[in-house]
Amino acid sequence: MALLTHILACAFGMGSWVAVNGLWVEVPLLVSVLPEQWYLPSYITIIIQMANVGPLFVTLMNRFRPGLLKEVAVIYTIVSVGVMACLLLAFLWDQTSLIAGTSHSVSFLILTFFLALVDCTSSVTFLPFMMQLQPQYTTTFFIGEGLSGLIPALIALGQGSGIASCTNVSYEANITTSNKTMESSIFQLETQYLPPNFSTLVFFLLMTAMMLTCLLAFYFLTRQPRVWELSQQHLCPSNIVLNSFDQILDEGADRELSRGCSCPKDPKGPGDILPQKVTYSLAKLTFIYLVIAWVSALTNGVLPSVQSYSCLPYGHTTYHLAATLSSMANPLACIVAMFLPSRSLTLMGILTMAGTGFGAYNMAIAVMSPCPLLQQSQWGDAIIVLSWVLFTGTLSYVKVMAGVILRSRSHSALVWYGVLEQLGSLLGALLMFPLVNVYGFFKSADYCSLLCPA
Repeated sequence: MALLTHILACAFGMGSWVAVNGLWVEVPLLVSVLPEQWYLPSYITIIIQMANVGPLFVTLMNRFRPGLLKEVAVIYTIVSVGVMACLLLAFLWDQTSLIAGTSHSVSFLILTFFLALVDCTSSVTFLPFMMQLQPQYTTTFFIGEGLSGLIPALIALGQGSGIASCTNVSYEANITTSNKTMESSIFQLETQYLPPNFSTLVFFLLMTAMMLTCLLAFYFLTRQPRVWELSQQHLCPSNIVLNSFDQILDEGADRELSRGCSCPKDPKGPGDILPQKVTYSLAKLTFIYLVIAWVSALTNGVLPSVQSYSCLPYGHTTYHLAATLSSMANPLACIVAMFLPSRSLTLMGILTMAGTGFGAYNMAIAVMSPCPLLQQSQWGDAIIVLSWVLFTGTLSYVKVMAGVILRSRSHSALVWYGVLEQLGSLLGALLMFPLVNVYGFFKSADYCSLLCPA
């Protein structure tokens, strides 16, 4: 029975962020098909931020109308919506509509919002439910959340990016000279994409299967007698419903409501007793909170919006590797932080500067698009992929460090962690969306028609 509950808890946690993580690793294939093309990551970034109305609504309802929202019913609702959205996305992702004379992938963007709404709302519903189980099952739940980023990335690696080749395409044109009209063939290089190992339809169906697995796992978890018995024996009724966002942050301060990893705040796991309260000066606390806002802005808003511009000039395979491997770096950094936790502010500052440096390189390459450094060199491909992996890994570790430090201080400190994390993410997305989509600060071009100096 215990092993079965561990498996169910892991499968339940796996469904928390699998949809959004799956979207991000599939973007390298989507940009070559959907009309938004290189703009697509910035659209997804701002849509994810908009979807935070879900957790905000749940938090406010349970703050001012406690008990009105039933926890189990809310989870059933959002996971069912996730299953349906993934299923519809599998068949409608490439459908377009004309808006103001311009083609847009309206179906994809609307369904992306619902997927983001599901995943963001899971951040304030799944963990309170897991508090009804014994602590070791909550730890398994966090492992499942890590798999929600790792498994889609592995599937995307198996899918491949599809090979882009440059092909001479001829066009027939009529040329008129000296009252004579002649037919002439004009040759132009165009990018031709070979299909990946399996289609986007299959990929989204696999995401649907994972969401359905999460739904079935939750159903069987609610049928475990021990869940409710333990709840009555060890928890106050007021603590097993969604009474406040504070409670959630106390167990999962470093969980990203927009796009991120979830893992215990210390190596002992979330079920253990909190460490002895640690006092920090106002200057040190200010530094920690500024780091949280800065790192969240970079990882959740600024850099994801321009990933296509920093990677696509090197080719679709490079973009595919950068997206999938950096997605894998996120949960792996959380696992490292579980076994090698640190509360050193000096180390936090060093890692923040290092991660910012990698982010600055990624941004500089995006600004140079479509003709970045080392474009025709394998070194350029390797460096940009490595830079994205290290950027994601180092700053993910920084966020876990901040959670460890603030959890040892006080309950309210974790509340401010979540507030500043979301504020930084929102500001980063709002800053980049007009730069990418309105002012055209970043330039795109067809890979085969690039005319860059050697």
